[in-house]
Amino acid sequence: MEFKFFKDFDLTNFWSECSYSSRDYIEDALDQEMIESIEKQLGYKLPDSYIELMKTQNGGLVNKSCFPTDESNSWAEDHIAITGFLGIGRTKTNSLCGALGSQFMIDEWGYPAIGVYIADCPSAGHDMILLDYSKCGKDGEPEVVHVDQENDYKKIFLAKDFETFIRGLEQEEKYDSE
Repeated sequence: MEFKFFKDFDLTNFWSECSYSSRDYIEDALDQEMIESIEKQLGYKLPDSYIELMKTQNGGLVNKSCFPTDESNSWAEDHIAITGFLGIGRTKTNSLCGALGSQFMIDEWGYPAIGVYIADCPSAGHDMILLDYSKCGKDGEPEVVHVDQENDYKKIFLAKDFETFIRGLEQEEKYDSE
């Protein structure tokens, strides 16, 4: 696969292999028809970098699951953690249009309807990672933010775009307390 994004970035060990990931996250391989169908249902154009990453594996748990922050949140003082990325599809529980997907988080948990929720966190729904389209419009390049339901849906800016977010993910061990 020829990459437009993630050049000089090793995706070899990006995805974590486990039965939970296979059962609840990993959708079938992507085709253009599915991408367009999901974008239409969500009402947003997904970033090309997100689509490119989902073509390597369509959703799942990751080996580097933490992202540094300057602000504290309900999870930690200095970082957020993700469980997995929602794949582009409808069949898996944790996919963009699955049972616990982006629209579910808006309808059932009251998350702001300002983009697409692409990654869940270990808090079981109490915080999420959002592609935030509030500044760029439904067809623009969204920022990546952390939305903390436990803190009145406070947004914490993480990255200017999805590729920058992926490149900034770090090993959980870095944040283990001594």
